[in-house]
Amino acid sequence: MKNPKLKTQNSKHFCNFAHEMKKCIILLLSWAAIAAATAQDSLRFRIDSLLEDPMFETSQVGLMVYDLTADSAIYMRNQRQLMRPASCMKLVTAITALDALGSKYEYLTRIYYTGNIADSTLRGNIYCVGGFDPMLTMDDVAALASCVRKAGIDSIRGLLVADRSMKEMNDYGEGWCWDDDNPVLTPLSIGRKDIFLQTFAEEVTRLGINLEGARLTGGTMPANARLIGVMRRPITDVLQRMMKMSDNFYAESMFYQTAASAKKGLARASDARNISKKLFARLGLGHYPYKIADGSGLSLYNYVSTELLCALLRHAWKSPDIRNALLPSLPVAGIDGTLKDRMKNTCAQGNVRAKTGTLTGISSLAGYCTTKDGRQLAFAIINQGVMHNKTAKAFQDRLCTLLCEQ
Repeated sequence: MKNPKLKTQNSKHFCNFAHEMKKCIILLLSWAAIAAATAQDSLRFRIDSLLEDPMFETSQVGLMVYDLTADSAIYMRNQRQLMRPASCMKLVTAITALDALGSKYEYLTRIYYTGNIADSTLRGNIYCVGGFDPMLTMDDVAALASCVRKAGIDSIRGLLVADRSMKEMNDYGEGWCWDDDNPVLTPLSIGRKDIFLQTFAEEVTRLGINLEGARLTGGTMPANARLIGVMRRPITDVLQRMMKMSDNFYAESMFYQTAASAKKGLARASDARNISKKLFARLGLGHYPYKIADGSGLSLYNYVSTELLCALLRHAWKSPDIRNALLPSLPVAGIDGTLKDRMKNTCAQGNVRAKTGTLTGISSLAGYCTTKDGRQLAFAIINQGVMHNKTAKAFQDRLCTLLCEQ
């Protein structure tokens, strides 16, 4: 027969043990919270010390650091000040495009024909329809030309037409400097040059297709045209060079892909701006007067904040489709892209993944890093009014190294 007193004693011992364990857990959690708070206070103090640099007597900085793991901001300074982002504008362009189009989106360059094919002769026109693929090569044009041959055509009695109607006719972005050597924003080019149609004609001729009497011209493809060939380019391929090498032409092509998703006929910069602003509103920042002028950051009219850049980085991090496309495209400190020669031989090397930005008087950096204890951080820095970009970059590198040491 069981002893009821023993059972009661065991029960009391268990309750006491559970109570003590609860106290220990609460104490441990309290210590962890105190340690975390102490670490954050230490980080804030060290960043504050960096901001005592004499460079800030004559220049401004916008700065925000966000702990993605804890989902909380851990440092802010002038985070809502509107500043020119330089090429960090490409982050806005990339994240907006991936949000609107998805990582499986493809750029299309298409070949159509009108008229009739009889006895291997096309009595009609060939239309080369540009989709603003910035990566088109001579080999791509040759592949498209071979589609004409595969369609059973060995002679063309009509026109070869370059259809550039994918976008509005502006050659340059709003607010671009007149004395910069910038490529014309044409949606049908090879190596940034408007030589697609003549190159296509040369390739067609090389394949033995007779163009005698055919004429090269510009125009718009009619609705009854029939498709005979298409060149596809994954958006992720464009994203790689756009971000790693900060390619402005690639960024503008992506800006207009976003604009085209509005499906309003000609893709217009205003459409891309509206799509960006709708995303900002979804992120809770739609009431701020951001100015989006172009997709590359060349424009002197772009104005954003580090708070906005961090919000976009947070949105990308929370969206696996965007994150998986964006992260591999970002320059890696001390390894590749525009960060290849920065932060070498520090704990930031191979850790920081971020977009750089440089214009006269502007230096920016925004992206991600991992702390020593495994926390994921997003950060955005814009230095404005700096006459020596080396000084601003040195500040940014010290800050990133500091974040990685935590």
